[in-house]
Amino acid sequence: MEQPFSDKATQKMIKVAADLNIETVWDRYEGMQPQCGFGSLGLCCRHCSMGPCRIDPHGNGPKVGVCGADADTITARHLIRMIAAGAAAHSDHGRTVVHTLDLAAQGGDSAYQIKDEKKLKAVAEIYGIETKDREVKDIATDLVAEAKKEFGRQDGSIEIAKTAPPARVKLWQELGIMPRSIDREVVETLHRTHIGVDAEYRHIIRHGLRTALADGWGGSMVATELQDILFGTPDPLQSTANFGVMSEKEVNVIVHGHEPALSDIIAEVATSDEMKKKAIAVGAEGVSVAGMCCTANEILMRRGIPVAGSFLQQELAIMTGVADMMIVDVQCVMPGLKPVADCFHTELVTTSEKAKIPGVRHIEFHEENAEKTAREIVELAINNYSNRKSGDVHLPSDKEPMIAGFSAESVYDFLGGTYRATYRPLNNAIIEGRVRGAAGVIGCSNPNVPFEAGHIQMVKELIKNDVLVVTTGCSAISCAKHGLLQPESAFKLAGKGLQEVCRAVGIPPVLHMGSCVDNSRILRVLANVVAEGGLGDDISDLPAAGAAPEWMSEKAVAIGFYFVASGVYTMIGKPLPMMGSKNMLKYLTDEIEEEIGGKWAFEEDPVEAAHKMIRHIDKKRELLKLKPMIYEQAFKVGD
Repeated sequence: MEQPFSDKATQKMIKVAADLNIETVWDRYEGMQPQCGFGSLGLCCRHCSMGPCRIDPHGNGPKVGVCGADADTITARHLIRMIAAGAAAHSDHGRTVVHTLDLAAQGGDSAYQIKDEKKLKAVAEIYGIETKDREVKDIATDLVAEAKKEFGRQDGSIEIAKTAPPARVKLWQELGIMPRSIDREVVETLHRTHIGVDAEYRHIIRHGLRTALADGWGGSMVATELQDILFGTPDPLQSTANFGVMSEKEVNVIVHGHEPALSDIIAEVATSDEMKKKAIAVGAEGVSVAGMCCTANEILMRRGIPVAGSFLQQELAIMTGVADMMIVDVQCVMPGLKPVADCFHTELVTTSEKAKIPGVRHIEFHEENAEKTAREIVELAINNYSNRKSGDVHLPSDKEPMIAGFSAESVYDFLGGTYRATYRPLNNAIIEGRVRGAAGVIGCSNPNVPFEAGHIQMVKELIKNDVLVVTTGCSAISCAKHGLLQPESAFKLAGKGLQEVCRAVGIPPVLHMGSCVDNSRILRVLANVVAEGGLGDDISDLPAAGAAPEWMSEKAVAIGFYFVASGVYTMIGKPLPMMGSKNMLKYLTDEIEEEIGGKWAFEEDPVEAAHKMIRHIDKKRELLKLKPMIYEQAFKVGD
C-alpha cells in the first residue's frame, strides 16, 4: 500500500515487507475493505441477544431496534461505552502507578524510589496532606491512601479534579457532571447503556462527559502526577527518533506499550555495566534500548532513551532484523506481531497479567520483583543476539534529533527563568499578538489515512500561522521523525511572531509533553494560563484548540470528550461513529457548546482542519478583545 506521506524509514520497511511477502497492518486494513457501513455510522447494536440490530438511516429499513431504541439512543450508548473503555484503560494505568508509589514509600528492597520530592509535596497539598517537617515516605504513604480513594470513593467527588479553574469546576457542579470517582463513573456507564435503562441521547452523553472527566482530571492526571514523583518530572532534553536509533553492533531491546514501571526498570538494567559486559561476551558492543508507542515517550521524557517508532511501525521494527527482543505490556500492542516475529530471530515477550498473545513467551512482571524480572528479560535478549542472521538485516539509517521533556512545570522555568518562574511571557505573547494561540495535536496513527499526513500537515499549517503546538503520544513521535521537535524548525516553518518567541526562549515551535496519559499535562498548562490572568476566567475563554487527526482507539474518544468537557474546541479527522444520527451530530458539533463551552468538529483534510482551528482561535481572540497579530497587521498596512 503506497504511503506517500510517511517518513523515509517507514517507506523502506514497507518495501521490505512487500518483498518478503510479510503481512502488515496496512495489508490487513486493505483486506477489510469495504468496512461495515452500519458500524461506521454507529447504527448497529449488539448489547443484548434480541439483536444484533441495525438502523437504516436512508432507505425503508428499520428505524428502531427490537427494543425500540432509535438512532439517537444507539449512537449515544455506543459512544459512551467507548468513553468508558478508554477511561478504564487510562485509569487502570494510574492504579498501577499508585501501587508502585506505595512500594517506593515502603522502602525496603523496592527497585523504585521517589525522585521528585518537590512534586510529591505539591501533589500532597492538593489533598490537604501536611508536608512540613515530615519524612518523605510518610507524605508518600498518605498520598497513596488519598489517591486510592479517587478510584472508589463513595461520597463526594474526585479531589484532583478540583484543581481545574474555579469557573470550570462551578460549571461541572451545576451541570451535575463533576466526576465522583473513577470506577463509579465507568460502572455507571455500563449500567446506563444496558438494555432498558437510559434512552435519552443528551442525558446519555452528559454522563459520558462525567466519565471522560474522571479520566482526564482523574485517572490520567493521577498517573501523570505520580509518575513524575516516582520517575522525575521531565525537563527539556535531547534525543533521537526513528529506526536508525538501533545499531547492528549492539543488542537491541525494544520496549512497547504504556506503563513506565516496566520500561523504566528495563532501561536501568539494560544500560548497566554488568549487562554491557554480558553483551560483549556474546560479540556485541553493548545493549541499546529504544521505545515504541507511548512507553517510548515515558522513558524518552525522563531518560532521553531514543524512540524507534510509533504505533503503526511496531511490526516494521521487527522487520529491521536487528531487534533482538520486543517487550510488550498493555495497550496498542498488535497480535499481528507474532507472525512477523516468527519470520525473524526477534524474541517477543508479553509481561502483563492483563495481556497475553497466543504462542508468545510470557514473563509476568510485578513491581515487587521488578529488578529480578528485568534482569531475566534483558539476559534473554542478550543470549538471543547470536541468533541474528545477517541476511535478515534491513535496518534504515534514518533518524532525527529532537528536543522533548516539556511539562507544565518546565514551562514556568523556560519562559520565566528559574528565579522568576511564571507563565506571564506566554500569556503576554498571546495578548500582544506574537502568538495567535495554542493547539494540542495528539493521538494515534491510523491506516485509514496516509501514514502521518494528518499530524504533519496539520502541525505545519498551525505553526505557519503562529499557533504554538503541544503534542503527546504517537503524534509527538511523528513530529519528532519529521524534524518538527527541533528549534531550527521554527525558522523554516513557523510564522514570524512564533519564530521570535522560539528564538528568545530556545524552544521548538512544537513541544513534546509526553505519552497519551500525559494529556493531563495539557490540561494543567491550560489551567495555569487561565490562572496567570489576562485571557479570561475559564479554559473555554482561551484562544486554544485540540486535535487528534488520526485517532484510532477508545482512549482517544475519552480524551476528546474530556477536552470538550473542559471547554476546548476539539477537532478529529474521521468522525465519531454517530453520523447516522442527525440529532447527535448537531448536538455534539453545535448545541453542546452552549452547555459546556467546548464542542466537537470533524474534518478529514488536515490543512482545512487546521484552518478551522485557527478560525476558532481568532474568534476567541476577538471575544477577549486582544490586539491584532503583530505581523499580520504589519503586512496589511504595508500591502
